[in-house]
Amino acid sequence: MNTLTLKLPVNLDLSLNEACQRAQVSKSELVRRALAAYLGRANAVESRAPSALDLAGDLVGCFGGGPSDLSSNPLHMEGFGQR
Repeated sequence: MNTLTLKLPVNLDLSLNEACQRAQVSKSELVRRALAAYLGRANAVESRAPSALDLAGDLVGCFGGGPSDLSSNPLHMEGFGQR
């Protein structure tokens, strides 16, 4: 197993100690679990299919000229739903 050394701010070290006591595991084990969970979640996000926003994100907000108060001005809804 490889070794990793890191520096933690005091408050983060205190939180880590408390979490280790609750889980009854060593700091190394808790950090390994946390890192594995983080990397697993990051890999899952990268491997998902792109969303519509991912595919057309550069187009979002590029059109102007429409009414800025579409949702709040009842005049824009005049005749809506009527035949």
